[in-house]
Amino acid sequence: MAGQISGSRPGHEAIGAAITAASARGEPAIVGFLTAGFPKRERFREDLARVASAADVVEIGVPFTDPMADGMTIQRASHAALAQGVSLAWILAELTALAPRPKAPLLVMSYLNPLLAYGLDRLPSAARAAGIAGVIVPDLPFEECADLKRALEAEGVGLVQMVTPVTPPERLAMLCAAAQGFIYAVTMTGTTGKSVAVPDDVLEYLARVKAVAPIPVCAGFGIRAPEQVARLKGHVDGVVVGSALVEVLERGDDPVAFLNGLRTTR
Repeated sequence: MAGQISGSRPGHEAIGAAITAASARGEPAIVGFLTAGFPKRERFREDLARVASAADVVEIGVPFTDPMADGMTIQRASHAALAQGVSLAWILAELTALAPRPKAPLLVMSYLNPLLAYGLDRLPSAARAAGIAGVIVPDLPFEECADLKRALEAEGVGLVQMVTPVTPPERLAMLCAAAQGFIYAVTMTGTTGKSVAVPDDVLEYLARVKAVAPIPVCAGFGIRAPEQVARLKGHVDGVVVGSALVEVLERGDDPVAFLNGLRTTR
């Protein structure tokens, strides 16, 4: 049943299980991000299958005209996908028609406007039918997410929460308690794409997140090299690889080789 993985397990629990399984092997899980329909709309299913074969979880970006948390790479990818007619409705239809289905749990990352345009009332059941295990909405404040979270949860779809280095302790604890699937620990303030050297203060911040997190923690923004993954090993359960993977697909390089190359113990 789409949206329910491993029998009756809700999708968001499958996300956590996939991340935990990778972490138990002694390496951070890889959450691979691709912008749906980029670089070529007709290649979406092929690109998704390749990324899903190497990543532990796949995050599918819904293109949007103003991706405020994303750097130049994902902005460029979003605009190119939109120019090809990619929409949330198209993505859901493509995912619903997939056969065979990827083994890696699927997440959708979308800003709020495309979700509102699609219709929040029909999104949860459509997400379940499409086999989506979780949703990330970077511009949806926690204080306004209760209705969407409840509706998604009824369909076995989790709402991932994001935290940052400047999230106050009380709010950090609140967000971690509410998160489903995993906690997305942004490694810096600003936008995606910039490489991060992972200084000691980032590791200290991740330790604070891990201390209050009841579910796996994944670090994201600027992760693009095996040295960074090695540095994060033991400090998080997984890493989110976005802009670098989008650039690999844009160049026509092999995403499987790239993702496997990030692994620290292979």
